[in-house]
Amino acid sequence: MEEECSPKILDHSLGSDGASPFTNTSTSSHEDSSCGELSPEKPLWGTAPVSDASAESPLGSEKHPSTPIARLMERTGYSIVQQNGQRRYGPPPDWEGEAPSRGCEVFVGKIPRDCFEDELVPVFDKMGKIYELRLMMDYSGLNRGYAFVVYGDVSSAKESVRQLNNYEIRKGRTLGVCMSVDNCRLFVGGIPKKVTKEDIILEVQKVTEGVVDVIVYPSAADKTKNRGFAFVEYDSHRAAAMARRKLMNGRVFLWGHQLAVDWAEPELEVDEEIMAQVKVLYIRNLMLSTAESTIEEVFSRHAPVERVKKIRDYAFVHFHAKEDAHKAMNALNGTLLDGAEIEVMLAKPVNKDTYPRTPKFNRMATLPAVSFIPPSTPPPTPSLPSSW
Repeated sequence: MEEECSPKILDHSLGSDGASPFTNTSTSSHEDSSCGELSPEKPLWGTAPVSDASAESPLGSEKHPSTPIARLMERTGYSIVQQNGQRRYGPPPDWEGEAPSRGCEVFVGKIPRDCFEDELVPVFDKMGKIYELRLMMDYSGLNRGYAFVVYGDVSSAKESVRQLNNYEIRKGRTLGVCMSVDNCRLFVGGIPKKVTKEDIILEVQKVTEGVVDVIVYPSAADKTKNRGFAFVEYDSHRAAAMARRKLMNGRVFLWGHQLAVDWAEPELEVDEEIMAQVKVLYIRNLMLSTAESTIEEVFSRHAPVERVKKIRDYAFVHFHAKEDAHKAMNALNGTLLDGAEIEVMLAKPVNKDTYPRTPKFNRMATLPAVSFIPPSTPPPTPSLPSSW
């Protein structure tokens, strides 16, 4: 099932109107939803969807050319097939080359359950060329309230979010549209604190495939130890999904420990134009004993500092101008401060009202093995609260 292989929607419960609630931390995959063997693709010609359990051949009466979806397919030349709980519209018949890169996909939530491609495509293709639309289906023959639209380019996807979020598809029914995240990173907890990054890479590569990198943070109290968890990056969402399935079955032990494994919180994507205006730096891996005054003194050597906010072993440094922030970042990233090698990067602005953490992630954060969000520990890519 979809939920088992990908956190595309971390909460699949239906809203009062029967549609899946919209969450803008949705994560998508270009792979099949089973993350395993593919079932045969089933061409569709009609408006009424069919379940994977019952459909083994093209529909009969649905092939009638007067149906809305048949007319859509005739007009656009696109095909529609059903595969593993989702209907795929596309790719374009004239498409040449590879599929669009990451960043071209949007998530569409709050779709009326009886709304299908004949209503969705005319809305979304106004924003740019659609490469593929995947509508998630359930066994009742209705959609599950959400879909993914892949555009031919990133600019079309961003324009779709700007123009179609809260779009009224039917009277009183608005869509939720946001950028989709192709998650390739797993959170792995329960790691002995004395093992190194190299140890973790070696052991994880023995039991899973496609490992690209491992992110490990040193303990705030003892920089020679890790914090009991790591983030494992894979070369694709599919590889990460297969690794998650294998590591979560309770039969894989590393260093004699049973691991706590789940999807890492997706990294926040911020528009390049917004990031170009950021004048706040995020500093990671500080000593607990390092004072705000020390940080201000060190960073002031390179540019005037407006203020500093330190939380345990990380801090935010505010500058008067973006050029000053870049100058200090380039000068101090990777240097030693009170004996600790610090990481310095631009902070990512985030509006808590429009980018809430998922309920699942918030529940995980209460567990001792998974305490990796501020104020105790920052996520892999820091985000500056909008109120700061």
